[in-house]
Amino acid sequence: MKNLLQKLFLLAAATAALTSAVAHEKKIPGPNGGRLLTSVSPRVEFLVTADRKVQLTFVDDAGHPIVPAGQSVTVISGSRSAPTTLTFSRQGDVLISNAPLPEGRIVPTIVQLKPAPGAPDVVERFNVNLATCSECRHAEYACICGH
Repeated sequence: MKNLLQKLFLLAAATAALTSAVAHEKKIPGPNGGRLLTSVSPRVEFLVTADRKVQLTFVDDAGHPIVPAGQSVTVISGSRSAPTTLTFSRQGDVLISNAPLPEGRIVPTIVQLKPAPGAPDVVERFNVNLATCSECRHAEYACICGH
């Protein structure tokens, strides 16, 4: 029994250490200071502009902006009872939303990306927290501190 308790304790300690290391892992910043979505290829930087519109910049593996080519994106944000759907149009080398994010400092957001025609959709869910991080000075939704 004592041996089993020791093994369980060691397993719990190892799990806690691993969870702590993953939680504090630094994130990669986007080229414009936005949140880098890495679950899709090419990667996409999600940035909220000064007028609360969403700017999407596609980047290569080195983090350099590339021209969007056939990707389609829809963003749904705001409250569940009255969500706002944002569509995008190309302006230069980026995609800009047709409307601003809904009001509020913390806005629940779903980003639905189709990386290429015929490819499966990639969905990212997160809160767009527009408060400024005291450590890295990015908006909290794009914080790279890992806290």
